[in-house]
Amino acid sequence: MDTKATNQSLNELRNKVIPAGNASIIPYYMESAKGAMIRDVEGREYVDFSSGISVSSVGHCHPRVVEAIKDQAEKLLHTCFLVKPYPPIIELAEKLCAVTPGDFPKKALFLNSGAEAVENAVKIVRYYTRRSAIIVFENAFHGRTQLTMTMTSKIKPYKFGFGPFAPEIYRMPYAYCYRCSFGLEYPGCNIACADYLSEFFITHVAAESTAAVIIEPVMGEGGFIAPPPEYFPKLKKICEENGVLFVADEIQTGMGRTGKMFAMEHWNVVPDLITVAKSLAAGMPLSAVVGKSNVMDSVHPFGLGGTYSGNPVCCRAALAVMEIFEEENMLQKAEALGNKLRKQFNRWEERFEVIGDVRGLGAMLALELVKDRKTKTPATDEAKSLVQFSYERGLILLACGSFGNVIRVLAPFVITDEQLEHGFAIMEEGLAAISK
Repeated sequence: MDTKATNQSLNELRNKVIPAGNASIIPYYMESAKGAMIRDVEGREYVDFSSGISVSSVGHCHPRVVEAIKDQAEKLLHTCFLVKPYPPIIELAEKLCAVTPGDFPKKALFLNSGAEAVENAVKIVRYYTRRSAIIVFENAFHGRTQLTMTMTSKIKPYKFGFGPFAPEIYRMPYAYCYRCSFGLEYPGCNIACADYLSEFFITHVAAESTAAVIIEPVMGEGGFIAPPPEYFPKLKKICEENGVLFVADEIQTGMGRTGKMFAMEHWNVVPDLITVAKSLAAGMPLSAVVGKSNVMDSVHPFGLGGTYSGNPVCCRAALAVMEIFEEENMLQKAEALGNKLRKQFNRWEERFEVIGDVRGLGAMLALELVKDRKTKTPATDEAKSLVQFSYERGLILLACGSFGNVIRVLAPFVITDEQLEHGFAIMEEGLAAISK
């Protein structure tokens, strides 16, 4: 690569060698990153409010992670766990089983990506229950493979033109209180959206055919939707009554993002299986399915795994992340960051009519933008404009939601107050601009 490459020259080369479908939100190319700051190839710096989509929660290039990667790379890069196992994966499994919810024996399966984790969770629950149906939810995002794309709710860009889709996937409404599918209001609704699962077993798919309900504790790509306190306990109870497994997709919410190690802890609900990825290895490709030993052990030998699954370098990176959480108070940092974000977002909600809803948990917060608070018409163009306004001024923001009108913040837990305030200043200027 030319050391004098510019954003323009890289874009010109990109158009020749990268397919159009593999697009990027920001037309600038990053050269280095540290903590909550990123620098592009032309030396311009950005405050990162995205963390690579909730991946760099402990900060970009944390020294302990970098050192662990270097140390492991000099010892062992790859042997394939299916053939020749190695210590780091066993050590990581022990630690991950210890920190996930549930006071029962657990086991962990390691894979490469979030979508792989979800796919393998489906394989496991189907094998264990000898049932084929999987229930997912509106506004869900579970991945981009054929199965996980089917499980994902939004059509464009994730599913459009890529069918036919996988069979035996059934979708029901989620607890999206701001846009209730049942036309009700909390708390008078009595959490009808959870009770609807019992009816769903009658009208859509029989409980006796259903292997699992798979759900994000807080919808990620779907718009950072967090349900009321009663929702998950009700849902889990109905699952238990019908012999249906409860799987939490914590790929975006896990590893401290909501102020708890895993978001399901907010509801005191223990899933049968949990999928983990993103922040697990601070940027290295690693994911996991963690769950009850009897469920995880039900699959025959060599029925699970893959060539690169649980790569030793990735596992060492994740072990470093675990140490960072233990020794550098990452959960407390996440909680403190979440409080600062919510305080600022609530101020903006009072000032800017374009903000229809402030929601999320911990350091996983979002603003839903609307053209009118009464009609709740999605302000999709305004959200796009705010993202562009921000990155042009040195702040990386992301939009999400089924309508693309939700601005989400996933800043690294290690962001300094000065960096945070600088990001807030840009966001506020942008909110003022799109409100005119």
